[in-house]
Amino acid sequence: MVASDGGNQPDETAVRGAGPRQTWAALPWLVRSAVVWSACLVVIAAGLYLLARITLLVTPLAIAVAATLFLAGLLDPVNLALRRLRLPAALAALLSVLFLLGILGGVGALVWSLTADQFSELGQELRQGLERTRDFVTSTLPVSDAQLDSLLDQLRQAISQQQVDPVASARTVAEVVGSALLALVLLFFLLKDGREMWQWTLRRAAGRNRDIAAEAGRIGWHTLGSYSRGTMLIAAIDAMGIGLALVLLRVPLAFPLALITFIGGFVPIVGATVAGAVAVLVALAANGPTTALLTLAAVIAVQQIEGNLLEPLVMKRQVRLHPVVILIAVTAGTLIAGIAGAFVAVPITAVAWRVIDSVQRQRQAAASTSDSSSDSSSNPPTPDSPPSTQPPSRPATAPSGSSPSERSSPSGPPPSPAGPDAEPA
Repeated sequence: MVASDGGNQPDETAVRGAGPRQTWAALPWLVRSAVVWSACLVVIAAGLYLLARITLLVTPLAIAVAATLFLAGLLDPVNLALRRLRLPAALAALLSVLFLLGILGGVGALVWSLTADQFSELGQELRQGLERTRDFVTSTLPVSDAQLDSLLDQLRQAISQQQVDPVASARTVAEVVGSALLALVLLFFLLKDGREMWQWTLRRAAGRNRDIAAEAGRIGWHTLGSYSRGTMLIAAIDAMGIGLALVLLRVPLAFPLALITFIGGFVPIVGATVAGAVAVLVALAANGPTTALLTLAAVIAVQQIEGNLLEPLVMKRQVRLHPVVILIAVTAGTLIAGIAGAFVAVPITAVAWRVIDSVQRQRQAAASTSDSSSDSSSNPPTPDSPPSTQPPSRPATAPSGSSPSERSSPSGPPPSPAGPDAEPA
C-alpha cells in the first residue's frame, strides 16, 4: 500500500478498497474465533427453538408417530413370525394389530372386573395415608398444625382457582382419540410396508452416505425394538415383585397397586418412584408404619434388582442410558407433551443417541482408512536389504546317469500339484 505522512499512516484509499477477505484476515485470531463460535451458538440455539416450536404445534402428530414406532418395534417379531408362515403382508400386519388390540382389551377388561370396586377404596386409603403422614410430620418436625393447615389451604385455593374450560377439554379429548386412531393406522402400514419404505429412503442417498444411513437405521431400529420389549418385560417383573410383596404383607388393593407399578415402569426412574410412593402410602394407611416400612424395603429391593440385574441382562449395554440423561429426557418430554411426552422421551433419546454414535463411528472408520491409504501411497518403498556376505551356494549337479540335455536344462518340468501323499507345508 502507498504510505502518506512520512509512511506512518496507511493510505485511506487503500483501506477503503480492501475487500471483506482482507478485512477478515486483518482481525486477530482471538476475535475471529469468538465470532465463529458465537455464530455457531446462535445457529444451534435458533434451530433448537424452531424445532421446539414446530413440535409444540404438531404435538398430537409427534406423539402418534412416536407411539407408532414404539408399538412397531414391539410387534415386529410377531409380524415376522406371521410372514414366515407365508401369510400376505397386509394380513400379517392386520393380525398383528388385532393381536395388540386383543391383549389391551383383554387386560383392561380383566383389570376392570377385578378392581372396579377397589379403585374407589384406593382414594380413601390414600387420604388416610396422607392424614397419618401429616400427624407424623407434626409430631416429629418443628411444624405446627396451624402452619401445615395454612399451607394446605393455599394449595387447595391454587387448585380451585384453575377453571376448567369445557371447550379446551373437548379439544383435548378429540386430540387424544384422533392420535390413537392415527397411531393404529400408521402402525398397520408400518408393519405392512415399513421395509419397502426404508429401502426407498435408502435409494435416495448416494455413495458412502447410503451405507452410513443403512447401518444407522439398522442400529436405531434394533435399539427401539430392544428398548420396547425390554421395558415391557421389566415393568411386568416389577409389577409381579411388588404385587407379591404387598400380598405377603396383607396390604389391601394389591392388584391395583401392581397395575400402577406396571404402567409406571414405562417411565424410567420417575414412574417407579411414584408407584412405590403410592404403595407405601396405602400400606401406611391400612396397616400402620411397620407395614409401610416393610413395603418401602420391598420396593427398594425390587428396584435395586431391576437396576443392577434385570436391566443389564434385558436391555444390554447398547440401550442403557445414564440416569442424568433419563431424568432430563423425562422432564423435557413432560414439559413439551405432558404425560405422553414422558412415556416417549426416553426411547426417542436412546434411539437418537445410538444413531448419532453409529454415524460418528462410521465416519471415523472411513477417515482412518483414507488416512492409512494416503500414507501408504505417499511413502517411498523401503530399500532392499544389503547383500549377504556369505558366498553363493553351488548349483546342484545333475546325477551322473542323466543325459547332457537334462544337465544343461535350467529346470525340469513344473512340479505336479500336491497330491494326497504330499506333506503339508
